[in-house]
Amino acid sequence: MTAPSSRLRVLIGAFGDPGHAFPAIALGRELTARGHEVAVQTWRKWQDHVEREGMAFHAAPEYQVFPTRDRPLKPYEAVVRAVAETRPLVHDLAPEIVVSDILTLAPALAAELEGVPGVTLVPHSYPPPIDGLAPYGLGAMPPRHSLGRAVWRLLSVPMSGGLERGRDELNETRRRVGLPPLSYTHNGISRELCLVATFPQLEYPRPWPPFVRVTGPLLWEPPAEAAEPPPGDGPVVLVAPSTSQDREQRLLRTGLHALARSKVRVLATHNRRPPPRPLSVPPNAAVVDWFSYSRTMPKADVVVCHGGHGTIARALSSGTPVVTVPAAGDMAENGARVQWAGTGLNLPGRLLSAPSLRWCVEAVLEDDRFRRRAGELAAWHANNDGARAAAELVEDHAAARATRARTATG
Repeated sequence: MTAPSSRLRVLIGAFGDPGHAFPAIALGRELTARGHEVAVQTWRKWQDHVEREGMAFHAAPEYQVFPTRDRPLKPYEAVVRAVAETRPLVHDLAPEIVVSDILTLAPALAAELEGVPGVTLVPHSYPPPIDGLAPYGLGAMPPRHSLGRAVWRLLSVPMSGGLERGRDELNETRRRVGLPPLSYTHNGISRELCLVATFPQLEYPRPWPPFVRVTGPLLWEPPAEAAEPPPGDGPVVLVAPSTSQDREQRLLRTGLHALARSKVRVLATHNRRPPPRPLSVPPNAAVVDWFSYSRTMPKADVVVCHGGHGTIARALSSGTPVVTVPAAGDMAENGARVQWAGTGLNLPGRLLSAPSLRWCVEAVLEDDRFRRRAGELAAWHANNDGARAAAELVEDHAAARATRARTATG
């Protein structure tokens, strides 16, 4: 559809890590380009970028989210505090719709309190369970036979207790802010509209709820220059560690060591997090502070990364296969889906060594099926812009809500 004649006011809230903030900025940029008035609530570190894209910036509360030994927290305690600070913003902006990242509950709950329609943005694969498959996050590949599916069904019974605890904890949070409980698990996901910003090719087959739409990745990155690999004719291996994990730069060190004698050219970045100890950089490698993924990944033959969804999506949108070495969070899940989709190989972090990483990289380079499959996803992406699809769904949802409201009062 084309942009609607009426201008929408949209508030987008996103947890501040790049994997969550960047897709939110991508959606906001597209909505702004379509003529809407967009405000983004996220961490102050992204303020200049939000404003550069033509959106209004509002600082999100930056509380400790997860408990530690020194600073224990009750479940969702930070959310209760953040809702109190975010609700006045929703009231004052009076948006027609609020879009909240899946980890960013305060804008969603504040919108519900103010009677504003809420949309959830999932910047990775859809996490609710699938019958006969391992729970989301374990990083287990789908079973090949009925026996494997039966085993996961049996194991899902005790594992469902975790989902129920999460539901109950969030319901207690809802009670504390003045909202009624919800009976279903994953009750932080909007049942009005949920945007899943990943490649459909990375989603396992499942029956999709009517409120869920897979849009394709929402890609955005800060301004940066491209980087050039070392001179030569060998294949280019890009080592792009996580921006938030692996403080010791183990993947970066292992990658340089593993590929030092291979007939490849290595281009690596430490993402502006200098290693705690000096690196040994071989002659066939170059290490830089930072580079533009969108400008550099198309030059690569393989991307080695921890498996953050944003890095994977950028590589596959460039037609470049990946080798994932998961570190934390949903990276094991992302790596398993990359391997299942035929777009690369997944090396569990506990098995990372110079020989194992070298084998994975050489296996991807030697088997052209990985590059062909990554090229298929790149071709799909070229014809299916995720930000445009998500923006159209937000517009449609707002229009449908407005029509129902007029009908109810008419």
